[in-house]
Amino acid sequence: MISSFHLKFGRAPGLVGERVEATPVTVFVGPNNSGKSKVLSEIAQYCDSGVKNASDVILENLELRGIANDRIDRVVESMQAAVLPTGLTRIGHIQVGGRRARYEVTPDWLRRVLENPTSAIELFCGCFLSSRTLKLDGSSRIALANPQALGDLLKPPQSSFQVLFQDDERRKEVRRIVADAFGLYFVLDPTNAGQLRIRLASRAPLTDLEERGIHREAVKFHAAAQSIDALSDGVKAFVGIIAELIGGDPQVVLIDEPEAFLHPSLAFKLGYEVSRAALSSGKRILASTHSSSFVMGCVQSGAPVNIIRLTYRGGVATARVLPSGELLELMRNPLLRSTGVLEGLFYEFVVVTESDADRAFYREVNERLVHLKPEWGIPNCLFINAQNKQTVRTIIRPLRNLGIPAVGIVDVDVLKEGGSVWTDLLGSAYVPELQRNSLATLRAAVNRAVEATGRNMKRDGGIAVLSATDHEAARNLFKQVAEYGIFVVPCGELESWLKALGATGHGPSWLVDLFAKMGEDPESAGYLKPSTDDVWLFMSEVKGWVTNPMRQGIPT
Repeated sequence: MISSFHLKFGRAPGLVGERVEATPVTVFVGPNNSGKSKVLSEIAQYCDSGVKNASDVILENLELRGIANDRIDRVVESMQAAVLPTGLTRIGHIQVGGRRARYEVTPDWLRRVLENPTSAIELFCGCFLSSRTLKLDGSSRIALANPQALGDLLKPPQSSFQVLFQDDERRKEVRRIVADAFGLYFVLDPTNAGQLRIRLASRAPLTDLEERGIHREAVKFHAAAQSIDALSDGVKAFVGIIAELIGGDPQVVLIDEPEAFLHPSLAFKLGYEVSRAALSSGKRILASTHSSSFVMGCVQSGAPVNIIRLTYRGGVATARVLPSGELLELMRNPLLRSTGVLEGLFYEFVVVTESDADRAFYREVNERLVHLKPEWGIPNCLFINAQNKQTVRTIIRPLRNLGIPAVGIVDVDVLKEGGSVWTDLLGSAYVPELQRNSLATLRAAVNRAVEATGRNMKRDGGIAVLSATDHEAARNLFKQVAEYGIFVVPCGELESWLKALGATGHGPSWLVDLFAKMGEDPESAGYLKPSTDDVWLFMSEVKGWVTNPMRQGIPT
């Protein structure tokens, strides 16, 4: 039913708002408080009323597509409601309606509205889409597994359980999915007169009659199965969502944090299966999530999926449709997958370091800044590590393509890296090609100046070994690449920071010694607190880039 939606803002400040062609599945991702849940509420409100709310802050407009001609007669028939007890329906009219209102219309007029919603959008939503829009949060998705009425088997089914009970193929599809997820078999138990209850059995029923009957063998079979009431909220939510998607009639399903209560592997499975169900049934699934596993399941299902990243900071909002090719790169590249790069979708900022020891150190420094000197600390930031400076670029580029401010921190010996290593690093940061050429020339000159000193730039103080004028040139070089989010350690390498603490060793051993000297208890006298120089100042410069909405280096 939803053909497209238009958001109020775009990929970067000042750009036109994103207009998104609807696909079977749309997933909203982004940091906390970026508007993911809010946009679902705004879409739900429009589907319910057909009227745009003046207070909407994310949704600019929603466009609806009419029902295909070959389906309209079936839809009209399914919409005919019983005569209201307050009076009779006029001759030649039918009663239709949803949660908000009831309408008395002629079938021909209703067909025209269903075929062309824009001719009477409020009526289309009020009498049709409102009752076929399902918004699920934590409690409502668990409630989907509650018992439902068996109903009159001589009449068309009215609920998802009734549809599944009467449709063997759909019921078996739910059973397949649940068995794959939990190793238990979904069955509908009719043995409590007038009710259908979900049970999970240790084996599939031998025949349809063993599941649907009330004779001795059927009663024995259901008695041996577990009631879903005895299982976890995660199982209830998973099974309820799948049963509703396959057996129910919602055309638009909005799910807020579908991964709630679920292990990551089950979140992946849910994303995979709801996407396949949406594709096969023509439904529209819109979800907001903090789970990279759910996102991976959606993308790998093969269904067309929109992933939209929302951000909001300092009154500036952005919305970016993420290229599916870039997402697949994050999922398939072994290096990217092993470092958890996809988690960056749910953070405001990402810092990429050369090694795990670097990652742990800069993360701890940032934590102390956030708590004790917040004007220099980077909030909501993910720290991840590459394997070396050559692979920092491998991580940075796809993240920036997704609109995520990703910083690269590299040791000073990057100055030695001429040719493709240096060029590719700047390319991953989207430094313009003409500027790369001039920076390459300056890099080579600074490196020659360091070599002329005969000193080791990593261990002897970085660019501090240079003369005053050469040092100024090196600082200018670092400043220019920092404008694009590449930060070079000016004092050398990881072990060059916090020299006053006297930590010894290299890499992990140095880190263990340093952390011991930094202290653990913020209340103790020996706990190292941020100062205004050294690595603290360095991290404040990193924060300056990531929090600048007009930062350079993010493609638009």
